[in-house]
Amino acid sequence: MVFWFVAALLTLGASLTVLLPLAGRSKGVPSGGEHDLEVYRDQLAELERDAARGLIQPADAEQARAEIARRIIRSGSDEASARAPRFSTTGRVLGGAAVLAVPLVSWGLYGMLGSPDIPSQSLQERLAQSPAESSVDELIARAEGHLAANPGDGRGWDVLAPVYMRMGRFDQAVTAYRNAIRLQGSTAEREAGLGEALTGAGGGVVSAEAQQAFERALRLEKDQPKSRFFLASALVQDGKLAEAASAWEAMLADLPADSPWRGPTEQALAEARNRLAASGPMKPASGPTQQDMDTAASMSPEDRKAMIESMVAGLDAKLRQNPHDLEGWQRLLRSYLVLGKNDEAHAALSRGMAALGSTTEDGRKFAEFAATLGLSATE
Repeated sequence: MVFWFVAALLTLGASLTVLLPLAGRSKGVPSGGEHDLEVYRDQLAELERDAARGLIQPADAEQARAEIARRIIRSGSDEASARAPRFSTTGRVLGGAAVLAVPLVSWGLYGMLGSPDIPSQSLQERLAQSPAESSVDELIARAEGHLAANPGDGRGWDVLAPVYMRMGRFDQAVTAYRNAIRLQGSTAEREAGLGEALTGAGGGVVSAEAQQAFERALRLEKDQPKSRFFLASALVQDGKLAEAASAWEAMLADLPADSPWRGPTEQALAEARNRLAASGPMKPASGPTQQDMDTAASMSPEDRKAMIESMVAGLDAKLRQNPHDLEGWQRLLRSYLVLGKNDEAHAALSRGMAALGSTTEDGRKFAEFAATLGLSATE
């Protein structure tokens, strides 16, 4: 009832705003306007007669003429400003009909097509209704409200995590998967989901933390397809195309015929083979050796980070001496991204493109590699 009352008031106000000017009558010219003009004309004629008889000096006569002329002009301006716009009878009728038709037609359509009798509901009431009658956003809001009140519900986090992933809310998916693993235990599916969420949150880069999650999933289920696919993608990011192609070939051999991973894997393998055929033999890899990696694994996080940064700095120095090492530029670019040094990564991309040449085959490959990491050579 309140809705209809407010709507009626607003409609009435809007209609009156348009109708009142249409109903107004134009004002005529003031009754004394023509009389004043006759007086000014008589004064001008009398002035001419006095000037002709020599009763007034020519200079004074000219000044008097100018003053009378100003009064005549001012009288004409007042007369024009006093006139109000005139509306014809037909215009008033049509305008009034149009203004009255708008609210009548709109209210009639709302009565037929709308739902004016449905009472308003607060968010809490909508969330309390049957799940079958709720939208996806309302269901997620309901789950989030439940988990805010019951953060120890591991099953709730387990259900919500893949929903976040499908919606592209990767940071929230990471939190949900971590809570599900902490409360429900580690499974291959949850670890693989965490790795995928971390990859999505990192802009498509398979970080070291994501690789660890995928490796944990494979220890729990050696043929877990999501983990195998993303670990092969990580090899591509490292510039190890041949190893990535081998990993995808082995994965295809193990996948069932109806697996949803067959399509993405076949596409990735075909792309890797095309790039291998176009690139020819790869140059010897530069960077940390397996012994370096084994040594780093036994260090504290701070020492390990310092060691990695030292190796990256050494690789950067070698590239300054030998700037035509395509694989070296690829490793340097990915290392900076994994370390979170985006500015250094962009600088390395610019230096590498300048050294390899944007029009050369190596320059084209380097630009394509950068694109797989989410960087553009035109930035």
